[in-house]
Amino acid sequence: MPPSRLLAPDGAAASVVSFRHGSASLVAESFGEDERTYVLLHGIGMGRSVFVDLASRLNGRIIGIDLAGFGEAPEPEALLSMPAHADLVAAFLGSHGIRDAVIIGHSMGCQVAMEMAVRAPDRVGALVLAGATVDESARTLRQQAWRMLWDVLRERPVVIWRGLREYVRGGPHVFAKIRAMLDHRPEDLGPRIHVPALVVRGSDDEVVPERWARRLTATMEHGAYAEIHGFRHETMIFDAVPVVALIDELVDNL
Repeated sequence: MPPSRLLAPDGAAASVVSFRHGSASLVAESFGEDERTYVLLHGIGMGRSVFVDLASRLNGRIIGIDLAGFGEAPEPEALLSMPAHADLVAAFLGSHGIRDAVIIGHSMGCQVAMEMAVRAPDRVGALVLAGATVDESARTLRQQAWRMLWDVLRERPVVIWRGLREYVRGGPHVFAKIRAMLDHRPEDLGPRIHVPALVVRGSDDEVVPERWARRLTATMEHGAYAEIHGFRHETMIFDAVPVVALIDELVDNL
């Protein structure tokens, strides 16, 4: 079955394709026109469908990605590391001649976005890191599971339902995928990132401590930190109005 159209507004021309590079494939949905391109990278256990609200509020060319083994993208032949996910997304952008894109990551997607800025800097014009994971004080499955559960149980019912639906679609290897996320060290990448990077945290995010978000911001040459009052880890993508205002400000200054 071909991948579905999930993000593009009704009536808008859109392209939904599967892209293979090496032993893995992603799914990309693209719509909109402008000189500015936004690439949306989801978190662990999720898919591009979680960006419906965010995508509807951005002005430009929008590319929502299902990373390999998530959403509608098939399971890869071997588990992908964060650098391998980044290489796959960068190869897709290269195949379409896309440069200087604004890469918007959520949770694990931030780790992939940071890897892209280091490994394929010509493809990345700026980073938006929303709910950036994973801090050094919670790099075990048990710690992350507890934080995620505590955070999501305080969300609105519609957010809980959407999140659980995506985790069910995450496939049988979701715990191995979480391990690949936990093994990654985003703080080591920061000094090698030289594009503008906005780190956004919800003030009530139980998954991402403020001290970690600020520390990660400080590792980057052009890092900036912003906090959205009353928002949790998942709220930032399901209720995207404040995030988009920050993104628009970032892009206006590029």
